[in-house]
Amino acid sequence: MRRRLYPQVGAASHSHCRTSKMKTITRLLILFLSVSGICVFWGEEVLQYVLPQQQRSCACDRCLFENDTLAIQNISRFPQPLLSRKYNLSEEDFNWWKRLQPGGGSISDYRKKIEKVFQLIPDNPPLEASSPGYCRTCAVVGNSRNLLKSHYGPLIDFQDYVIRINRGRSKGFEADVGNRTTHHVMYLESASQLDNTTRPVLFTFKMRDLEWITRVLSTQPSGKKSLFNKDLAMVLNPAFMRNIHQVWLQKKGAYASTGFMALALALHICDEVHVFGFGADSDGNWSHYWDKVPNKKIKTGGHPGKVEYEMIEELASHQVLKFYKGW
Repeated sequence: MRRRLYPQVGAASHSHCRTSKMKTITRLLILFLSVSGICVFWGEEVLQYVLPQQQRSCACDRCLFENDTLAIQNISRFPQPLLSRKYNLSEEDFNWWKRLQPGGGSISDYRKKIEKVFQLIPDNPPLEASSPGYCRTCAVVGNSRNLLKSHYGPLIDFQDYVIRINRGRSKGFEADVGNRTTHHVMYLESASQLDNTTRPVLFTFKMRDLEWITRVLSTQPSGKKSLFNKDLAMVLNPAFMRNIHQVWLQKKGAYASTGFMALALALHICDEVHVFGFGADSDGNWSHYWDKVPNKKIKTGGHPGKVEYEMIEELASHQVLKFYKGW
């Protein structure tokens, strides 16, 4: 019969290993019982200390403006992106705003005109607050030709809010741009007819724009349909416009484009933002997806188009938004 080698040593080693495991299990059990006892003893006081660390402002994978700051340097939440009747625009913000386009006037004139606007639209724009149990998603749909043949339509329509810009349209392009619209942001000279359920978000660049709002929203002649539902109208805050230009875009260009300001607004009213239709197409054209023939002369004007595009890419790289570049 073959003898076993070193039977006593093997047995001792096995016994030592088993003893070590038992000690480890015993220590873990004691630790678990100790922590459980503390939690039971202190009750609500312990829970109040632990739970706030676990609370989140939304139910998305990522929540925007956690601790009021985006995951990118110097970008923080602006307290009032939309005007309300009680908002008192500072003279410094007003002076920046009135230089954007010809029109002139004093801050006193501005306040009188904006008071007339708020005689026609709601005093406080309805904005839903973030909720720990809900993830509000936005689709911001630009007007670039890179949307053509993208087939983004179903993904755009799937979002809670669908934000379109200026003359952006759906008819005939549903497969690529979707057919739902909840908010339509408009520079007033690019205003288009909206249905009765879409919220118009109006961007003003001069005094005459305020007069335009008052005129358009006042009682229409018999049989003439209003451009949009005034009970749903909202006006962008000039101080917010200045913040976007100076902080987000580092004062590049004369001022931000309507599209980029719409994107920044979406980051304030949604928990998750999907961005479509920004930038030139693959041939470098900045014309619109509904143009039958690309207009190679269309550029970005006073807007820093290249800087805005790079900023969107940077926001996407920090996972602040999701950027769909087209095909």
